[in-house]
Amino acid sequence: MTKTAERPPARAAAHPVPAPPPRAGDRRRRLVDQARAYGFLLGGLLCFALFSWYPAIRAVVIAFQTYTPGSPPEWAGTANFTRVLHDPEFAAAWRNTLTFTLLALLIGFAIPFVLALVLNELRHARAFFRVVVYLPVMIPPVVSALLWKWFYDPGAGLANEALRFLHLPTSTWSNGTDTALVSLVVVATWANMGGTVLIYLAALQSIPGELYEAAELDGANLLQRVRHVTVPQTRFVILMLMLLQIIATMQVFTEPFVITGGGPENATVTVLYLIYKYAFLYNDFGGACALSVMLLLLLGAFSAVYLRLTRSEEDTA
Repeated sequence: MTKTAERPPARAAAHPVPAPPPRAGDRRRRLVDQARAYGFLLGGLLCFALFSWYPAIRAVVIAFQTYTPGSPPEWAGTANFTRVLHDPEFAAAWRNTLTFTLLALLIGFAIPFVLALVLNELRHARAFFRVVVYLPVMIPPVVSALLWKWFYDPGAGLANEALRFLHLPTSTWSNGTDTALVSLVVVATWANMGGTVLIYLAALQSIPGELYEAAELDGANLLQRVRHVTVPQTRFVILMLMLLQIIATMQVFTEPFVITGGGPENATVTVLYLIYKYAFLYNDFGGACALSVMLLLLLGAFSAVYLRLTRSEEDTA
């Protein structure tokens, strides 16, 4: 008769040791920390509400009103939009703004990326050249525009003096109907590319070096490494900066206001400059807000479509 093997006694299930209940002092300290955090958050929300959200909502309301300072507003429906649409300067402002945006993309979008590539390859004086590239951003925009206004002066401006020294024909620069808008694009590119260069530089430095080493082992030259390694690795940053640049250039104001005053012959009147004229020259705040709402809707729709298209491309990649 065989003896059956005895089963070992089952071990008692290990029960987790219950955590001690929070003490009253810990609970009070946690509540105080949360209240302090929400207090700081509330301050930021109030600042945004007072200086950003409220003016935006108020502008939408005024766009449908007949509003002049010192008199009660009256509802006007879409009369402000109709009046703005029939303004002869309306078409010129949108045409100049779209042309400025296109020229800024052609001239000013590739330059920061190329400068970032050059700075990323430097081995000496890298910090110095970073400061040099970023220096225009630290200059106040109005001061920068005044400097370029003197630079573009057709008489004693530095640009034409340099051309005369080189025995080359001079130009009217910002005073010519054919060259004024391009001159403003150069100013805007010079004044704002520093921050873009640093963002590109940070993105370039986050690319793993093993990818470049593998590309070099495969015999890729510099242009091929940029095309097949750098651009794909920084694609998201490039797309986001392109969107931000389009939004910023569609709202250009300082350069036309300070350098050209919208001239010559309305060649540099932009949408934002026309908004300024409606509000502070024509005293027509309803028309200014109507034009602002149009610009808001256009940029909002464009941003939504742009983000949808880029997101779909990222999903299929």
